[in-house]
Amino acid sequence: MGLKRRRFTREFKLEAVRMTQQPGAVNSEVAKDLGISIESLYRWIHAVETDQEHAFPGNGNLKPDVKELLKLRRQVKRLEAENAFLKKVSAYFAKEKK
Repeated sequence: MGLKRRRFTREFKLEAVRMTQQPGAVNSEVAKDLGISIESLYRWIHAVETDQEHAFPGNGNLKPDVKELLKLRRQVKRLEAENAFLKKVSAYFAKEKK
């Protein structure tokens, strides 16, 4: 049976990143002390460096740009369906006029 996936809070991740920024801190030692993989720590550091305000939004929460992208994709899908319907209706009425 596989290992259960561990979840860490936003505060834990931010504290781990803060620990790496201390003078003399070595990332591999910080990861070992916290009991996490060095790859996870590097991902967290990158997330904070990229966008600290929206880093680690939490379970079920999305970054604003991702939320907007999903909304726009839903809108495009709806408009494509409406467009297809209107094409069928216009073809029907065009055929009826002849």
